[in-house]
Amino acid sequence: MDQERNNIAMTPQSVLRAVDQTVEANIDPMGMVTPLLHAQLAWLSHPQELSEALAGFANDLLELQRHAWRRALGMASADVERPHPDDTRFADPIWQDSAGWDILKESYLLLTHHMQDRLFETPGMSSKDRRRAAFWWRKWLNAIAPTNFLWSNPVAIRKALASNGESLVKGLRIFLDDLHAGTVRMARPGDFSVGGNLATTPGKVVFRNRLLEVIHYAPMTGTVYETPIVIVTPWINKFYILDLDPKKSLVRFLLNQGFSVFITSWKNPTAEMRDVAFDDYLSEGIARIVETARDISGADKVHAVGYCIGGAALATYVAWANRRYAAGEVPVASVSLLATLVDYHKPGDIEVFLDEGSLRWLSRTMNQKGFLDGKEMAASFRLLRSNSLIWHYVVHGYLYGEEPAPFDVLYWNMDTTRMPAKMHEWYLREFYLNNHLIEKDALTVAGERIDLARIVQPLYSVASKDDHIAPWRSVFRVNNYVSSTTRQVLSSSGHILGIVNPPVRPPKREYWVGAALRHDSSESWHERAVHHGGSWWPDWMAWLQPQSGRMIDAGAVDSRNCAALGDAPGRYVMEP
Repeated sequence: MDQERNNIAMTPQSVLRAVDQTVEANIDPMGMVTPLLHAQLAWLSHPQELSEALAGFANDLLELQRHAWRRALGMASADVERPHPDDTRFADPIWQDSAGWDILKESYLLLTHHMQDRLFETPGMSSKDRRRAAFWWRKWLNAIAPTNFLWSNPVAIRKALASNGESLVKGLRIFLDDLHAGTVRMARPGDFSVGGNLATTPGKVVFRNRLLEVIHYAPMTGTVYETPIVIVTPWINKFYILDLDPKKSLVRFLLNQGFSVFITSWKNPTAEMRDVAFDDYLSEGIARIVETARDISGADKVHAVGYCIGGAALATYVAWANRRYAAGEVPVASVSLLATLVDYHKPGDIEVFLDEGSLRWLSRTMNQKGFLDGKEMAASFRLLRSNSLIWHYVVHGYLYGEEPAPFDVLYWNMDTTRMPAKMHEWYLREFYLNNHLIEKDALTVAGERIDLARIVQPLYSVASKDDHIAPWRSVFRVNNYVSSTTRQVLSSSGHILGIVNPPVRPPKREYWVGAALRHDSSESWHERAVHHGGSWWPDWMAWLQPQSGRMIDAGAVDSRNCAALGDAPGRYVMEP
């Protein structure tokens, strides 16, 4: 009788619960194993759907076999499977011209596409678990691609033969250098230096505390607008992404438009800063740069600009300030949010790393060290685009013997920073897992309850069409929570190049722009948005400058005339 009860209890749901109890966070810290096991059990518990999927796969295998025979006999045959447009692994003509290599390519693509499609169609699973299972299976499929191995990569073989093996010798040297560095490098350390050929815009460090340095840049025009710009950068990276070289520098562009510019350069935390909280980043960070900018410029208000997580913190600060200060005394004239999430319901591909179990594991790890190592975070973000950010450099470096080309954005991407344990755990839980930033008064930060509806300052919000870190439809939803008049921009490209997007001729990119209303959806807004070629930066200036007051003598706000703490780019950005 007991055995019969045990057999009855073994339902698919009970099996899944047993799996969850077995694969705990310490075994599956990144949330990888659980969704894959769930997917396998889900298919096994739906035999009809499984048989239909297998039948479809068998039909495609027969079609592939016919294709293989035709190619082997020298006959023309259309591809059974084609790479996605952004998949450059099989771009060399040999993958099409040679029958043998073409069949290998087609076999791999057929397996890849079928597995991905079936995982997205898994019966009895939530859409989030389907996406997570598909993500982790895709990482494995990317890893076993024939292009990643010498004897199944015809381009690597050709280069080795043409160079008498020299390409493989160079590849071994690159591999050993990467092994010593502990990462697959996307840029060579000697190609760039901060303060040398990056972050070269002249300025002064005008404030420093335990969390940040405030940099004020030297004016580049004889007169400047009386309302300065304060830029809150993300602390998960170093600030100079907005001041790469003179042609790409958003900072330099703003200076040339007649603005006085201040920017945050956050300290790279050590174990001693384990108890630094999100409250501290607001009160000792954002509030301090706003007050510093007001003191030096003499202005009552600033234009506040936030990028990525810096934008989420800025939105929190502006909601905080609108409750803390009396009406009319809030020190913010306008808000510009660049690639910023405030609604984390669908936060993009990063959700595959975040659930209760993975956060518990991450919290234990951070509490042991006092911080989250920036290399761990960088590795997670690189996994989101493993073909372009990992395997591309493995193939071109180790198999082709090619050093990575100098690229300042990738150098910056490898210049990682750490996160204080207390702050980062709170941020991941309250913003990502609980999505409390959009709930009225659900969060109390630095002594004030946070309500985004209190934000009434004019808002300029920029999203990027191909952003996988802050998906544009999720970025757009800030308009549904604030009480501001809003101008929304959708830029082409991704999280970095959609923002670091200077005007050039001929134009490289494009954007859509228009007013966004609180009741708008991303689709309804996009239908009436106006399309333009080129950079959105001039449109931002046309929106910002009329709100910036009169022009005043630049010498009156030049920090070179005050007691500065050092030259830009400062001390904190240099800390490893």
